[in-house]
Amino acid sequence: MEPVITVGLDGSPESLSAARWAADEAEHRKLTLRLLHAWPMLAPEPTKVPSEIDQNYWAKRLVHNAQAELQRRHPGLAIVGNLVADEAQDALLHAASESAMTVLGSRGLELVESYFLGDTGMSVAAQAERPVVLVRAGTRAEVPPAAPAGTGDVVVALKLHGPCDDLLGFAFAAASARNVPLRVVHGRSLPVHAYVPWGVDHDVAEGVAQEARKQLDQVLRPWREKFPQVEVADSIGLESPARAVLRSAGSAGQLVVGRRRHRRVLAPRLGPVAQAAIHHARCPVAVVPHD
Repeated sequence: MEPVITVGLDGSPESLSAARWAADEAEHRKLTLRLLHAWPMLAPEPTKVPSEIDQNYWAKRLVHNAQAELQRRHPGLAIVGNLVADEAQDALLHAASESAMTVLGSRGLELVESYFLGDTGMSVAAQAERPVVLVRAGTRAEVPPAAPAGTGDVVVALKLHGPCDDLLGFAFAAASARNVPLRVVHGRSLPVHAYVPWGVDHDVAEGVAQEARKQLDQVLRPWREKFPQVEVADSIGLESPARAVLRSAGSAGQLVVGRRRHRRVLAPRLGPVAQAAIHHARCPVAVVPHD
């Protein structure tokens, strides 16, 4: 199967924003866009019945309308529709296994609500074996719509503990496809002994920063050589990784965070940085599984 970008459609403003973002991304990457709508009650195809009694009518109309809009915006883009008679989460996880990336709408829940209400997008992002991008819609006046591909730089959160080739490969490819700069952000909390009665011990903080800088330069060197056309800036924040990443992502066009494929038993599938990004970042968030 040729590489595709799959977007999940359910008719919500968030899923339509996700479809528009995915179409921009598919055009930049020269990939086919697949519009997927899943509903367990879909009838087997083909249905040779009038529209007024076709139980698939609204599902077909949903995909058709989205495809027509996106085709007007991107006349040269290959777009296919896909109706699946299955639960949304199961259908999306299957689609993700055969897609270059999966793009889903995210409610972007905030504050206390975000920790108690479930979200299909978050569940898929936590389990998919390939990258999942969550796109928010502007549901309030102060929340702007997600920036389209090609605007804003790409920010990637780098942990520097263990392999990160899949994460950096995705981030560099995203920046290259959009022809935008890549900002690499590493956050590192200071050790307890760095704090003294009058504040922070400058020597300890400087030592931590220098060590992080050495590791960061070493990790990025081969990627700078592989993508010489990508302008790369990096920063080290001596604070919690989640806070450092969110602070840097304020004006980003896309935020890229990692997720370990193999986590300890009973450990959450998404780490604190990915959780914070999904809940609070205003831009599209790509969750990239890696070893």
